[in-house]
Amino acid sequence: MKRIKVTAGIIVDNDRVLITRRAAKESFAGGWEFPGGKIEAGEGPKECLARELKEELALEVDVGDFITLVEHDYKDISISLAAYYCNILKGQIKVSVHDSYKWVKISDLLTYDLLPADIPIAKKLIKTRGM
Repeated sequence: MKRIKVTAGIIVDNDRVLITRRAAKESFAGGWEFPGGKIEAGEGPKECLARELKEELALEVDVGDFITLVEHDYKDISISLAAYYCNILKGQIKVSVHDSYKWVKISDLLTYDLLPADIPIAKKLIKTRGM
């Protein structure tokens, strides 16, 4: 099974966090996730995350502290997902590969149809910041 390394940006605003929904043309269409993407050759995880959030959401961010690493096997792919806190430096959210985004209460994260690899991140956020 092919293993890919990906990143997720956790953008928090008080008791809310940003999640995005995968568009119909994407794999896992309709699933909610923390925004991010695949690490390219020669790229570090923080560099990847800054690039992906700029490409996918038109946001310039400061990538901060590491949160957790999730290893998850889907049917045909295995991912290693590194999550980091991010702060928005500038930009207005404009979705390009997603069809929607929401600021949701951290305590309500598990009521959304999150992708399986994102669930452990959500649980950690609820435990540490769920208020």
